[in-house]
Amino acid sequence: MSEFQESHNSNVSHNSHSTPPAKNAAHINDDLLSSLRPPTLRWYLLAFFLGAVVAWGLAAFTYQMMNGMYVTGKNRPVMWGFYITGFVFWVGLSHSGTMVSSILRLSQANWRRPILRAAEAMTVFCITVAGMFPLIHLGRNWTFFYMIPYPNQRGLWPNFRSALLWDMTAITAYIIGSSLFLYLGLLPDLAVARDRTSGWRHTMYGILAMGWRGTSHEWSVYHKASTLMAAMIIPVAVSVHSIVAWDFAVTVVPGWHSTIFPPYFVIGAILSGVAAVITLMITIRKAFHLEEYLTPLHFDNMGKLLLVISLLWSYAYFVEVQTIWYAHEPIEWEVFGFMSGKYTPQLLVMLLGNSLLPITCMCIKRLRRSIGVMLVVSLLVNVGMFIERFLIIVPSLSHKNMPFAWGSYSPSWVEISINIAALAGFALLFTLFAKFFPIMAISDVRELEARKAEVLLGRARVPSIAGEE
Repeated sequence: MSEFQESHNSNVSHNSHSTPPAKNAAHINDDLLSSLRPPTLRWYLLAFFLGAVVAWGLAAFTYQMMNGMYVTGKNRPVMWGFYITGFVFWVGLSHSGTMVSSILRLSQANWRRPILRAAEAMTVFCITVAGMFPLIHLGRNWTFFYMIPYPNQRGLWPNFRSALLWDMTAITAYIIGSSLFLYLGLLPDLAVARDRTSGWRHTMYGILAMGWRGTSHEWSVYHKASTLMAAMIIPVAVSVHSIVAWDFAVTVVPGWHSTIFPPYFVIGAILSGVAAVITLMITIRKAFHLEEYLTPLHFDNMGKLLLVISLLWSYAYFVEVQTIWYAHEPIEWEVFGFMSGKYTPQLLVMLLGNSLLPITCMCIKRLRRSIGVMLVVSLLVNVGMFIERFLIIVPSLSHKNMPFAWGSYSPSWVEISINIAALAGFALLFTLFAKFFPIMAISDVRELEARKAEVLLGRARVPSIAGEE
């Protein structure tokens, strides 16, 4: 559009110094398409290392298929272990794009624009990784089609009371919705990449851009569709993690049968997702030298969001523990005592990472704007969230209703290898995505620049691109 060619110069009304000149569209395109340049040796080494880790995980999975589930640490009564822990964890991470991108888009928060693409791509890759764990956990993996409700000559249908069917239905709906959400936001940027490349890349971007020319009608339809998708994907995300919570809450296992689980899981998912977006922002900022676009102001705002969600999670966890303590139901109290006794180090790390550290650090503006502090806090939050999922699953199964059935669990090298490979697979998918597609929403950043050189970001009026130092 023609307004993207304009460059604005103005003075910040609340500052004594002059505003740096606004960047033109060509300059923004060059900066934000830098990730599409030919790969370097370090990129190849990184991709090879991640691919090798994924290959090791596939080898461990093949070994499990050939020898049976006894090679894992699962046993009676602990039939769920690291696989379901990983499943719940990755589903939670997938809420990053939905809650960060959709809510901030609907609220018209201008500072959101540089982080939209990374959050939306993260959603797609996280839910893809999460969808692999129910299949890995099956045991007889070749019978996965029993989870699919399709008519067949034998008249067989899936068990609609099975949590596996619920999970598969929820994950399929979420993958479709989040992929459409990501692709819709990519359309204008694919056209920019199409017009600035040649060869097979030009052909690929031309096909994916579907003839986008940037007319006023196309932009009008695009903005309406983006708003509609943002509004629709939020209830889908909430329902997905509520269904995952129902896998636990509808059972009579001590520690699981609780009405607080769906909102508790959703809050925990948003907490881990926001922390993961912060980690990803720092990585992208450093890897592609986008310091001018991902400014301390963005980390300041994300830190405030992390603070609010951490307070909500702390409240929900306190309510759950307080209810168990006050009722003092013998079997429920036994599970809680077992968890706080045997798993004391893990419990302390969880409380430190999910509650104490983010609440303490995010209350201080100087720490919120420190890249190093934000990286440490965001990583510890997700370490704590993984431990939280583990503490939900294992202690409750280890100490069920009958004392003679109590047991213990520790993951085997097969389970650990597959979980590490899942992390490497996510990193590999994102590395490949960043090399073939714009890693930042060019159209959103350019729109912000074209509308006016001085925009309201948070409470302070600051330059639109340079941000606040």
